[in-house]
Amino acid sequence: MIETGTKMDPNFTLKVVQGGEEKEVNFADLLDKPTIVSVYMKNNTSSCDRQTLSLAEESEWFQKNGFNIVAISKDTCGSHKRYADKQGIDFILASDPEYKFATATDSVVEKKMYGKTFEAPSRSAFVIDSDGTILASIEKIDTKAHAEELKALVNELK
Repeated sequence: MIETGTKMDPNFTLKVVQGGEEKEVNFADLLDKPTIVSVYMKNNTSSCDRQTLSLAEESEWFQKNGFNIVAISKDTCGSHKRYADKQGIDFILASDPEYKFATATDSVVEKKMYGKTFEAPSRSAFVIDSDGTILASIEKIDTKAHAEELKALVNELK
């Protein structure tokens, strides 16, 4: 995983859902202020729902403290649109089926499921400055208290 203080290369494109609209953006353009990036696996699964809903419940706090929120999974933007409407999510949901963000942050890990081994992004979170510098990260997040652990991390950075 990329180390704190290291600058990632933010020059890659992702499809995102922002304000109900789907668009393709350069990731660097999402970094118009410090940004929290939360990586999860799939919409409409229990632990991922807990993770993203905790952020949705506290998104106003993060905005007031000067942070964008971007949640990334491999889901399509169509799935993200339905998910945002269903869950009341007001932050950016990014579609990353090619693991571009995980590659840029060196957070692709080996996983095992049903006896099969494969590589996928780690369930992690990053606080990234507007120039792409990693200010902090959580290598293995607590899905039940994700917003709380990120709020504590943000408060440590102040």
